[in-house]
Amino acid sequence: MNIPRTSTAMTQKQMIPLAGWLILSLTASVTAVFVSTDGWYADLSKPTWNPPAWVFGPVWTLLYVAMGFAAWLVWRVGGWKTQGLPLGIFLLQWVFNALWTPLFFGMHRIEIAFVDIVMLWIAILATTLLFWRVSRGASMLLVPYLAWVSFAATLNFAIWQLNPRVAFVEGL
Repeated sequence: MNIPRTSTAMTQKQMIPLAGWLILSLTASVTAVFVSTDGWYADLSKPTWNPPAWVFGPVWTLLYVAMGFAAWLVWRVGGWKTQGLPLGIFLLQWVFNALWTPLFFGMHRIEIAFVDIVMLWIAILATTLLFWRVSRGASMLLVPYLAWVSFAATLNFAIWQLNPRVAFVEGL
């Protein structure tokens, strides 16, 4: 079978931006590399429904891949020129996402991390709604992310409430 050159060129032309969106999304997790909990998190009081630590890595990896693929689907419909608002809000939620780990684990600022995750949740919801107007598939890819961040925000709040002196004392 003979594939026309334009088809191959178009495929390569789309793969580089896809890789870029995936890499960008995955780099939000890089902040965890620079954070050491030194047993701090293990010593916190946590609710009984706190998941085991091994759950977070695979879940976040899948969510970051879905985020990158969703952004790429929206970007394909006119690029930045046409999709500047939804992609800009996507980047805003990415920033809130990247900030949460250093705030919570690095600085031990549970209460500020909670404010950040609430802002993240709002930005994800806005991104999901804006993506819906462009690509329903892209929007649907963000629904598990919104659900997980809803759970994570609830967990963050519960940990804050169970450890009020930790946030206050270490924040001084």
